Amino acid sequence: MSVSATYRNALPIGTMLLEYRIESILGAGGFGMTYLCTDTHLDKQVAIKEYFPSDLALRALDGGVVAVNTDADLNYQWGLERFIQEARTLAKFSHAHIVRVNRYFEANATGYMVMDYENGESLTQLLKRDPQPGETRVKEIVLPLLEGLQAVHETGFLHRDIKPANIYIRTNGSPVLLDFGAARQAVNGSTKSLTAVLTPGYAPLEQYSGDGNQGPWSDIYAMGGVLFRVFTNENPPDAVSRLRNDTVPSRLAQLKGRVSESALRSVDWALALDEKQRPASVELWKRALQGKATVPVIPRATATPDSSLPTVVPGGMPTGLPGNATANGASSVPTSVSTSGHATAPTPATRRTTSYPTVSREPLSNWHWVGLALVVLVVFLGGRSWYTQREAKALEKQAADARLDAERRAEQQRLLEEREALLHAKERSVADRDEAARRIAEREAALRKLEDERAARERQASAGDARRAPAVAMAPVPAPPTSAPAPTPPKAPEREGRPPLAPDPSGAGGFEHQMAQAFSRIDANGDGFVTPDEARGHGPVEHEFGRIDRNGDGRISLQEFIQGRLNKPQPRF
Repeated sequence: MSVSATYRNALPIGTMLLEYRIESILGAGGFGMTYLCTDTHLDKQVAIKEYFPSDLALRALDGGVVAVNTDADLNYQWGLERFIQEARTLAKFSHAHIVRVNRYFEANATGYMVMDYENGESLTQLLKRDPQPGETRVKEIVLPLLEGLQAVHETGFLHRDIKPANIYIRTNGSPVLLDFGAARQAVNGSTKSLTAVLTPGYAPLEQYSGDGNQGPWSDIYAMGGVLFRVFTNENPPDAVSRLRNDTVPSRLAQLKGRVSESALRSVDWALALDEKQRPASVELWKRALQGKATVPVIPRATATPDSSLPTVVPGGMPTGLPGNATANGASSVPTSVSTSGHATAPTPATRRTTSYPTVSREPLSNWHWVGLALVVLVVFLGGRSWYTQREAKALEKQAADARLDAERRAEQQRLLEEREALLHAKERSVADRDEAARRIAEREAALRKLEDERAARERQASAGDARRAPAVAMAPVPAPPTSAPAPTPPKAPEREGRPPLAPDPSGAGGFEHQMAQAFSRIDANGDGFVTPDEARGHGPVEHEFGRIDRNGDGRISLQEFIQGRLNKPQPRF
């Protein structure tokens, strides 16, 4: 694993977590941070992952993790429970190609997962040195990972974020699958996630929806995307764009002669958009990849979602219907194709004859029957095309909403950081303060633009729903009696002896509000001051009590607490 340099919300180098001493920061993602630590008892290196959802939490002065606001606290606690449950389950795994979780514990109001430190390089880094490794080497990496993934699936778990960055090659050449931060245990065939975990190109269609039919076939799609990336030296196209223009089959066809037929058919099978057309288990797909199992033909329609009429080939059979015609006009009666490329036709089904009463009528000519059949086919294909377009637009909307949410959360986090930088700049030059203020204005403008875009999308969706809704006669709503006074909302109880905290002006957990929350936790008796006894056990406050107590009265007020935090040099990692 490569070691990165700086992360603002990370714990300082040298911090002790039980018997583990932080040496460096390995990386950070949407759900947590990973540290390189030394086990001082066993004198060995380990990797520790900290639960730290960047869109829900911030680091407090005492090192604890706090939710950005009251609304986020419930989601933060729910995610923490799932993180601990996930660590407890992953600790049961003992597989050579799945990262080993040794223990877990809670501290700093969050959770920690202790894992083996894997020294090596990611598949992403390997592909930078060797863009297109040979098929033999590729299988040496992928097949062992499939064995580990099968063991995970057998316990009811899904990885849900397989990609080259999460595949590591140890220094001895063996592969290992990392980062189960997106894993969630399946319950009765469904999964529950903290938020959307999605890597475009490697995420199947069902992962774009909260109620999508996810299963082993979802991880198989992601692994198929990894093979597509290795064989083509290109990232696979995202699933939503493939609804309108699927370039995967043609791109794989260009690899014939360099990659074996069994591998190409297996990748095409794994990347089927419809999860029902993908292999149902890792074992089945692994056998196909090795050329030991039959790969079924995936029916592909020639009509695009923008077509409203079918294409008719000689003989009057329309294309685009399963079981009627393939892209080259040949009959597409369902067949199976072995990995050697030979097709076998299924046994014809026995026709069932039904007798009906004889009715005297004038017989219709053959042309009447042909015309009637064409009308039925046009109506059927037109309806099918409309439904496909509707589903594609819905998925595109979900993807756009997910993108907007991610950008909005990122802008909020950057805005908080810029505001904190402005507070620190009070002790610096005018140029530094002006630069910090300028960056804050840019972040606020970007955030307003994202909010306006989201509001416009919601108005557009509401207008569309109103146009589709049937007209309903609304009964008049009786006006409330004017004599009855409006009920007064109950006042929230205040803690005796302590003034209530001011509401967070930023709406997303400003720096001063976070300092007030940290001060409130240290002020045990709630009198609005921190004494030396109350500061005992609170790290920096205890050690720097004399510096923070600016007026020397033997106690620290909230303003002295905040000012002491501003004047404290920031750690550099």
